[in-house]
Amino acid sequence: MLHREAILERLLRVVKESAASRSFFIITQATSFFSWYITATCVQFLTFSGGAVDTKQFRRPIRSFVRREGRMTPRQERALNSAWPRFGVQPEELSDLSKVFSRSNPVTLEIGFGMGEGLLAMAKEHSETNFLGIEVHRPGVGSLLAGAEAAGINNLKVCTHDVVELFEQRLLTASLNKVMIFFPDPWPKKKHHKRRLLNGRVIRLLHDKVVPGGVVHIATDWQHYAQDIKHQFAEVNLFSLQQEIVDLPAMNPYRKQTKFERRGKRLGHRITDLLYLR
Repeated sequence: MLHREAILERLLRVVKESAASRSFFIITQATSFFSWYITATCVQFLTFSGGAVDTKQFRRPIRSFVRREGRMTPRQERALNSAWPRFGVQPEELSDLSKVFSRSNPVTLEIGFGMGEGLLAMAKEHSETNFLGIEVHRPGVGSLLAGAEAAGINNLKVCTHDVVELFEQRLLTASLNKVMIFFPDPWPKKKHHKRRLLNGRVIRLLHDKVVPGGVVHIATDWQHYAQDIKHQFAEVNLFSLQQEIVDLPAMNPYRKQTKFERRGKRLGHRITDLLYLR
C-alpha cells in the first residue's frame, strides 16, 4: 500500500523547488516522479479491484548514480555546445564501435570518468587505442570535451547514458578490450549497498562485453568496498584476479592520478587497485 500523503508531499516539494530555481533538471525530475506516481496509483486501483497486475514492471530501476548537475563553468558550457557534435555519441550508435571511431582499433572504456583528466591523458598518450568514456555528470563531460577539443585528438568518444542499460541493450558481445572503473561511488550505508555498481549482474555483463584476454581495472579508496568487489568477482567466478595493488605510486604504468585520488590520500585513505583478466 502506497503512503499517498508522503508521496504527494514529496511531489509538491520537488515542484516547488523546480519553480524556485527554474532548473530544467529538477523540472524533469518532477515530471518523471509525477508519471511514476500516477502509474503506481493505477496499479493499486487495479490490484484492489481484483485485477492481476505484475508490479515489477512499474518499479523504477535501482541506479548506481544520482544526477547532480553542479555548477557549469563557461568553458564547460561552450565545450558542450561546440565539441559534442565531434566527440559525443548517442546510445544507439554504440552497437558499431568501428563506425563510431571510423577505425577498428582496440577499445578501452572508462565508466564514470569524473572530470576526465585521467581519460584525456591516456587518450593523448595512446593514439593507437580508441577510448570511450561514459559519464552522467555534465560539468565533468564539459571539462573532458574542452580538453579533448584543445588537444585535437580523434580517438575519444563520450556518452552520457546509464552504462548498465548500454551493456544490456547497445554494446555488442566482445566489443571491449579493457574496462576501467576508477573510484565508483561506494554507497557506504548498508541500506544503499544495492546501489553499488559492481554486483553479480554487472560482472556478468562485463564478462559478455570484454574480449577473452581483456582486462577490467578497478580502483577504490574505500576498503570495505574493495573487499566487497573481490567477493562479488569470486562468487561469479568468470574473471581471474591478476593483481591487487595497494597505494599505487603516482608514476605508474596503469593509470593517471586524479584530483579526487590525491584528495583521498591527503585524508589518509588507502587506494586499492584490482586488475581482473577475462
